Amino acid sequence: MKKTLRTTAPFAAAAAAVLTLSACATGTGGAETETDADFGADTEVAGELSVMGFGASDDVAETRLEATKEAMPEVEVGLVEGDLDIQQFLSAVASGQPPELIYANRDQLGTFASRGAIIPLNSCIDGEAIAIEDFREPAIGQVTFEDRIYGVPEFNQVQIIMANAGLLSDAGVSLSDVDGSDWNKVTEASAKLSKNDGGKLSVIGFDSKLPEFLPLWAKANGADLISEDGRTAQLDDPKVVQALEFAVGIYDDQGGFSAVKSFRDSADFFGAGNQFASDSLGAMPMEQWYVNILNDVSPDASLAFTTVKSKEGQPISFASGSAWAIPAGSANPEAACRFIKTMTATDIWMKAAQARSDARAEEGKPFTGLFTGNAAADEKIKAEFVKPADEAKWDDAINASYEANENSFSLPANPADAEFKTAWLDAVNRVLNGQAEPAESLQQAQEEAQTALDAAWEQWDQKE
Repeated sequence: MKKTLRTTAPFAAAAAAVLTLSACATGTGGAETETDADFGADTEVAGELSVMGFGASDDVAETRLEATKEAMPEVEVGLVEGDLDIQQFLSAVASGQPPELIYANRDQLGTFASRGAIIPLNSCIDGEAIAIEDFREPAIGQVTFEDRIYGVPEFNQVQIIMANAGLLSDAGVSLSDVDGSDWNKVTEASAKLSKNDGGKLSVIGFDSKLPEFLPLWAKANGADLISEDGRTAQLDDPKVVQALEFAVGIYDDQGGFSAVKSFRDSADFFGAGNQFASDSLGAMPMEQWYVNILNDVSPDASLAFTTVKSKEGQPISFASGSAWAIPAGSANPEAACRFIKTMTATDIWMKAAQARSDARAEEGKPFTGLFTGNAAADEKIKAEFVKPADEAKWDDAINASYEANENSFSLPANPADAEFKTAWLDAVNRVLNGQAEPAESLQQAQEEAQTALDAAWEQWDQKE
């Protein structure tokens, strides 16, 4: 899957460029980024619509894009494909020549909003009657900044536990031992599953998927990395420290993170020689999209699936994903809003699901569902297109994915999204690399993150 992390240096430089805009100019933040566009279902839309960050790279995206173009025949849609380049985008806003629409990671929108780089979409949502009540609360929360919605969510990526059923059986380990509900059992199961061949790791018992899944383990332990209002870092919370100690300990027991990562990276992750097909991994949490990869390249592998559980035994998942947003200074906000409404509407998702379901049927493979920010669309897709698979393991994967999607959480938007994320990722990496102990590293991250948050919020509060 594409990485979403970018370095902070170019981000800071580009953000600074945006902040040099005059206080009365479009795109400087606060109320000035409101638009007088005529958003409405009866508004005629036409002209050019440049979309940055989105590519019609598969049948689902292509079907939805074509349907949206048909619904907007007078609009000429042009794609600037590839992941959204933060520096390029903010520089375009600063120059007064932004794209009309962007497709961004949800965890970028808080910073974009605070910098005045995107406009609030409340009037767009109201005018076009976008059924925002159909969208998942955690996804909407991630694009809501100071009570204004700055993006409309698209896909929702969540994790489930994926395991090698054969290795579990041979080691006398049950699926419930590796679902995260009991960390002692996970540690014990990992030790039973892990194998060392002549001093070299040959089977990873359990992969806790650090650094990126620290928020998942922290939440499973009852802690959030940041306060609900996005103003206070909570990285030094004892429960976060415990979560990092547990997840790092999984690696320490298997020879250290470097040994696990080196062996993990050697796997044919997207091919027939993946870690499950090659019997080189016991279990791990992983985004649900990987189910289709496994079904495509290693359908006969011995697999088992379940949801990740909190320490209280409840299903849990850390949701991420993309969202549509309209840049400040967009030359065609009305067409951008109509595009957003159409691309995320339930009926368009149904067309995409039909295309994907038909394609899977032609290949003799199960359709495993679509997981979006639109809960109403997900429910209709599941009811109409998700059918029992030939093998129970794929039904288990599908059921676990839907349950994870219904029990997801996201980190709230804040004006220092990038700096905050960098702080906790760096903290985890220091521990993984043997440079610091968990409590020490998270204390450093707490100070770094809070400093960034305080500075960013002070700038925002002054604008307000």
